[in-house]
Amino acid sequence: MRKLSALLLSTLLALLGLAPGAQAAENGEWAVYPAAAELGGRPYFYLSADPGTTLTDRVTVANKTAAPLTFRLYGADAYNTDRDGGFAVRTRSERQTGAGAWIKPERTRITVPPRSAVTVPYTLTVPADADPGDHPGALVALDERIARGGKGSVAVGVQRAVGARVYLRVNGPTVPALAVEDVSLDQDRPLVPGTRTSSALVSYTLHNRGNITLNPKVVLKAEGLFGRTLLDRDLAKVPAELLPRQKIRLTERWTGSPQLDWGDVTLTATAKDVKETGTVSFLAVPWLAAAILAVGGAAGLYGLRIRRRRALST
Repeated sequence: MRKLSALLLSTLLALLGLAPGAQAAENGEWAVYPAAAELGGRPYFYLSADPGTTLTDRVTVANKTAAPLTFRLYGADAYNTDRDGGFAVRTRSERQTGAGAWIKPERTRITVPPRSAVTVPYTLTVPADADPGDHPGALVALDERIARGGKGSVAVGVQRAVGARVYLRVNGPTVPALAVEDVSLDQDRPLVPGTRTSSALVSYTLHNRGNITLNPKVVLKAEGLFGRTLLDRDLAKVPAELLPRQKIRLTERWTGSPQLDWGDVTLTATAKDVKETGTVSFLAVPWLAAAILAVGGAAGLYGLRIRRRRALST
């Protein structure tokens, strides 16, 4: 068969430096950062504005390669990824509704000479009816080159991008609100108790219901019969930043979960000025023992009915 060639245009948004105080966002070939005296002097844009006002600032794109590079500059809304809750931004083709729609670079297409940098002014106009609170986004430099990626019969074209984060707060009442939702427990126990280690997968949704960015911490605690503590753990796989109105589905593996017990699993999420919990109950019974009990119970009931019929017939 002839090899099928197709072009799938996708965007890889490489927003590096997840922690506050990190250096400028870059991918080794180019960097994007707020205009400053030196690279990384302002790793992010931290902005504050009233509704109906316009801010002005400048963004710098630095080319670290030996050839000129041409970029498309645009503003983008930020969100938490489904995979791990990481900070990500919308692509150029997606609809922007927050900071991404309010950011207007003076030039939307720039060519940066080799080992040089270009600084572009931009405005950020906050609508008069903008909701108060945080509106995170980014100023993104999208490489116009389309690199070949992927293997097999379909050729995939990949465009890469790097963005400088924009942390915008619209002045007004701030409402921190956090929820732990849809907690579930999926148990994996051996058929015969003691033949192998059991485990359980705890799943839950972490939901920022407020209008400001939260830095959540989550503690997982399991209690068995009579209040015995079976597990008490600070969870590591929690996003460093949970953006406003975002929710993510997370999981945590509990190795060595009980094979015979009855209790509760509780997730406690905390952030500045908020604390919420979510709980799910569990019953751990060995499958073989449960089956024997079920068969024995059914046989006992059947025998009782037979005796009653015989007693009535006599």
